[in-house]
Amino acid sequence: MGQLVPPASGSVYVDANPVLYSLNRHPVYGPLLAPLWQAAQQGTITIASSELVLLETLVIPLRERNSDQIALRQEFWNHASNHLLPVSRAVLLEAARLRADLGSLKTPDAIHAATCLLHGCTLFVTNDKDLRRIPGLPVILLDDILAAP
Repeated sequence: MGQLVPPASGSVYVDANPVLYSLNRHPVYGPLLAPLWQAAQQGTITIASSELVLLETLVIPLRERNSDQIALRQEFWNHASNHLLPVSRAVLLEAARLRADLGSLKTPDAIHAATCLLHGCTLFVTNDKDLRRIPGLPVILLDDILAAP
């Protein structure tokens, strides 16, 4: 099993699945992501994601009316090293271009990729293999890290 090595500096973009793995204390992915959150707490990197991640991570707790999980997910983004980036017109235009160029790319994935690219994030942490198809997106897949020697 490999190890996630955060960059020395910059913004690291996280997709919804790494956030959920950590907040839900996934037994495999949670510990794998620990160095990322530690680097953010130490101030060497910042964590970034689209405001879209709020929708993606709150649906189940809202459906279940789980106020503790709702608060946990909202509080996560209140930490000083975590930043939600707006779903702006520029992001939507870039997401549309990505979808047009890549065909089967899903709208949420296009929004995340466009946000990362437009904000110059140094790394995109996900477990979504489809995102590897996007030229210039600095994707790292958690499953690839796990498969590394």
